[in-house]
Parts: sequence; C-alpha cells; structure tokens
Amino acid sequence: MIRELIELSYFNNQVSDYLISLAILAGLVIVIKIADLIVVHRLKRVAARTEGQFDDRLVEAIDKKIVPLLYLGAVYLSTKNLTVSPLVQKIINISGSVILTYLAAKFILSLAVYSVETYWKKRGGDEASQKAAYRGILTVLKLVVWSLALIILLDNFGVKISALMAGLGIGGLAIAFAAQKVLGDLFSYFSIFFDRPFEIGDFVVVGEFMGTVEHIGIKSTRIRSLSGEQLIFANTDLTNSRLRNYKRMINRRVLFKIGVTYNTSAKKVKEIPGMIQEIIRNIPGAIFDRAHFASYGDFSLNFEIVYYVEGGDYLKYMDTQQQINLTIMEAFAKKKIEFAYPTQTVYVNKT
Repeated sequence: MIRELIELSYFNNQVSDYLISLAILAGLVIVIKIADLIVVHRLKRVAARTEGQFDDRLVEAIDKKIVPLLYLGAVYLSTKNLTVSPLVQKIINISGSVILTYLAAKFILSLAVYSVETYWKKRGGDEASQKAAYRGILTVLKLVVWSLALIILLDNFGVKISALMAGLGIGGLAIAFAAQKVLGDLFSYFSIFFDRPFEIGDFVVVGEFMGTVEHIGIKSTRIRSLSGEQLIFANTDLTNSRLRNYKRMINRRVLFKIGVTYNTSAKKVKEIPGMIQEIIRNIPGAIFDRAHFASYGDFSLNFEIVYYVEGGDYLKYMDTQQQINLTIMEAFAKKKIEFAYPTQTVYVNKT
C-alpha cells in the first residue's frame, strides 16, 4: 500500500521524488540554521570585541541578506530532483534571479550606506547641511546600485545589454550635451560635499559678493548678503571661483595707519610705537605684531600698525579696533600729540 502510494505520479513526478526533495530541503535548512546559530553567532561575538563598527555592520548584513540567500539556494537545489515543465523551470529561474539580485543589491547598499554614515560622522559640520547633503548622496548611491542590479538582471534574462547600452549611451550623450550645466552643477555639488570648502552658516566672499551660506543644494547654493537680499549661485560658479571663507579664519590680521603732525617732536615720535604696543597688548583677544614710523606723508608723519584678533568674528574685530582707537586717542591727548589732517602751508615772499 505504501509502495503504491509512493509510486503515484503527479505532474510528471512520483511521490517519492517529492519526498526526496522535501528531505533535501529539510536537511539543507537544518544545516543552514546550525551554521547561522554557530558561525554568525561567533562572528557577532568577535565583532563585539573590536572597536570599529564596520565589522558589526558586515555581520549584520550577512545575517539579514546572505543567510536568506542560502535558504533560497536550498529551495533551488531541492527542486533539481524534480522534473518540471519548461514554463515552471523558467518561472523558478526568473524568481530566483530576481530575489538573488534584490538581496545582493540590499547587501551592497547596507555596507555603502554605513560607509557614508561613518564618513559623515567623522567629518562633522553643521547638522542641517549634513541632512540635506546626506539625502542627496544616498539618492545618487541608490540610483547607481539599483541601476546596476537592473542591468545584471536583464542580462540574466537574455536581454542584449550591449545593444541596449549602446542605445542608452547615444541617448545619454545627447542628454548630457543638453544638460551639461545641470550635470556640472551636480558634480560640483559632490565636490563641495567631499572637499567641504564651506558649510551652512559660513560667511564667504565670492568676487564682489559676500554673505552667509543658507542652503547648499544639488544645483545651486543660496547666500544671504549683508544688505539682506538672497544671492543664488550655481555650484559650478562657486567651485570655479576664488572663494574666501571668513568663518574658517583662525586669527584675523589687521593693518591700520595713523598720522601725526610735523610739529610733533622727535622724542614723542620715538615713544609712539611703544605706546601703541602697550595699548594693544592690554586689550583681551588682541595679539600685537608691530608698530613702526613708516613714512613721511604730504602733511603727516605716518605710522603703520599690525596686530591680530583671535577668531574670525567680524563684530569682535570691530569692537577690538574701536577700543584700540579710543585708547590711542586718550593716550595722545595726555601726551599732547596731535593727529594730522590735510593741511597746506603757503609761504608769501614779500618783495
């Protein structure tokens, strides 16, 4: 009775064939499960003892993406014992290829996304600019990975990829010529992202324009000028320009000049550099560099002074310069030293 039941045939396969396939599937599933419990568990323990996080993410990706592939392979191998129609075999092959490609793409994406996240955390910077640029990078990354996955899948289905790529290449070339400025701005965006010449909140000067960076987009960057209007620059314009970023300034170098009248005695002229040096050194945040009697002017004895202000804050610089100017004015008043102003002396010859 049992032998007759086993020898019964359904869909060109005996019951014994189905039982053998089930046995193969069950055996492979048990082996994979044991390997998952032992190998992956040990890998997790090893990864937990290391300082880096990449191995943890790799083990996690293996557990969630590679192990399901092994189960898929077990199902596929178990069906090799069965005789199936060409249509069913084609459906199995197509389904397996789709699932395999999908899980492989997800595995690659998970590692790629982790790499981008790790780089993002190391580079630091403004959180708002990070979120915007992060979304842009991930969008392009996903587009590339899924496009490659689709091409591989089509190749497995028998589509002539070379002819398709040639057609896409010609069309893509035409589109590239038509949208070269847009593509140029896109590549400039990636240049700004990786090189990071400026971030949101930085005060920059581009040619005759200056202002604070408000937004960095895929095509353009917006800057709020000092007078209040919004300046919009194409990313290509910024990467091709000489850009000055004042927020990155460690110390601001300041050079200013003062002039005293020609009536000032030589003794007082010698004292002036020392007076200015003492004034600047007593002001917090100001670093004195030099003060010299530099030249004889048309109507004044000219002094040149150089000092540094710690940091790049413009308001701090102006407050420091104002304090220096006021203190010099008070010191000169005590010494009865007069500042020069444009004058002209006319000598009349009485004959």
